[in-house]
Amino acid sequence: MTAELPPQPLEERREQIRSKLAGAAHVLCCLDFDGTLAPIVEDPDAATPIPAATSALEDLVAAPAVSTAIVSGRALSDVRTRIDGPAAYAGNHGLELARDGSVAIHPVARKRAAQIDRVCHTLETVLDSVPNARVENKRLTGTVHLRSVPSAGHPVVERQTRAVVDALGADSLEISPGRKILEIGPSIPWGKGNAVSLLDAQMPPETVPLYIGDDVTDESAFRAVEPEGIGIRVGEATPSAASASVDSPDEVASFLEWLGSSALEELDRPDRGPNVPSQSTRSAPATVASRLE
Repeated sequence: MTAELPPQPLEERREQIRSKLAGAAHVLCCLDFDGTLAPIVEDPDAATPIPAATSALEDLVAAPAVSTAIVSGRALSDVRTRIDGPAAYAGNHGLELARDGSVAIHPVARKRAAQIDRVCHTLETVLDSVPNARVENKRLTGTVHLRSVPSAGHPVVERQTRAVVDALGADSLEISPGRKILEIGPSIPWGKGNAVSLLDAQMPPETVPLYIGDDVTDESAFRAVEPEGIGIRVGEATPSAASASVDSPDEVASFLEWLGSSALEELDRPDRGPNVPSQSTRSAPATVASRLE
């Protein structure tokens, strides 16, 4: 396997991106929420998308040649209230997927929700003495927030969290690190990348998949779209499966504005002929489609 490198700044990759769009009939635009459309804030409940990102996304939602999706670590019920319009939403890192008027939940995650609930309730008691430690119960997963915890308390939170998960989750739950968070979820081979692949498999032929995200949990989605598609990492220039990078949600909004204007003109050129109808989709692999029912 080729070692991953830090992604190149978006401006250095813009012509390659334009070239991929020029050879496409459709774009699947998948976006993380926190740190991508909305700035990271101390209180996760206060997170809101920046107005420029909301406006640019509205234009993409209205474009016939684009399918849009939000792919978030937040619970599906949470993220759907924070941004409106996309055709699909994947919550809890892809464990729940809303599309075509229905919601599918990974069956294993559903069965282990009671364990997640017990772990979260226990952690609320165990971590009560740690200043500003917060436990968020998202039903299918749980998140321990470290952003407001003094740095000296981080090792305590991590140690206590692992002890509780080991005691109550055995081999059925696992911990995944993120940006000043610890994610607790079912120990199964499923993540954001699987949700993106599932959505991509139902797109028209000649679709270019695009994913923009900012965290470790977005890496599986970058691997799902690269190298045929476009992966854009937001924030620090660390090794990533994404090929391009931007610094902030403001730059994400600027890219989406560009995508919705000059870039999509490539898909609408008269010499390309009409866009492929949305009902002419690629077949989803049975091993993927059957997992999230």
